[in-house]
Amino acid sequence: MESTPNTDSRTLKVDFSWKKFKTLITELNNPNPDPLYIVDWQSIKKPHLIFKSAQNDSTIGTSTFHTFSINTDYEVHGKKGILEAQRRFKTHYTYDSYAFSDTDSPVTMTWTSNCGLKTWNFVCVDEQQMPVARFSANVWAVRKMGNIEFMGERAYSDAVRDEIVVTGLSLFFCMLIRSNNILSFFGAVFSRPGHDKEAKVESDQKEHMM
Repeated sequence: MESTPNTDSRTLKVDFSWKKFKTLITELNNPNPDPLYIVDWQSIKKPHLIFKSAQNDSTIGTSTFHTFSINTDYEVHGKKGILEAQRRFKTHYTYDSYAFSDTDSPVTMTWTSNCGLKTWNFVCVDEQQMPVARFSANVWAVRKMGNIEFMGERAYSDAVRDEIVVTGLSLFFCMLIRSNNILSFFGAVFSRPGHDKEAKVESDQKEHMM
């Protein structure tokens, strides 16, 4: 069983190296922290992001971006999912979470964002619209990318930490790409937000009836 300190929040620090195209994620309040995660960026090969455990170099998850589609494919511990856009021109993405579920069936989590002059805040809420995590990214940062804060009763769950790190960083890079790619703009124009999930549900229902 995971030990749970007497607190309902924790914060990770996210540092990016332009020279090596790597992201290091550590505990913020640890004075001499060893990295928890190392994230490799591959601009040409798929998957584009590879999340690895800094302790044993095992792959925690991956994410893949698309030229036209504004959705992002990701995988966490072998479970594949989609960060699916629910709005064309606003950051409003949903995904199926197993880490926040109390059953074998996933629950729907939602990522949204707001951007100020210095920070780009991404907030993840549960099905009751309660915030469970926030990624505050420094818009103009060269190295210190930002912090990921975990909130609520699952703040110290390793499964939640892995899932939030993968989906949160994936969404951040997805929105960076969308902000700088004209093809993503047209992808948003012609997208059908929420359609992919509806089609998958219909397909699953048909398979169940056969």
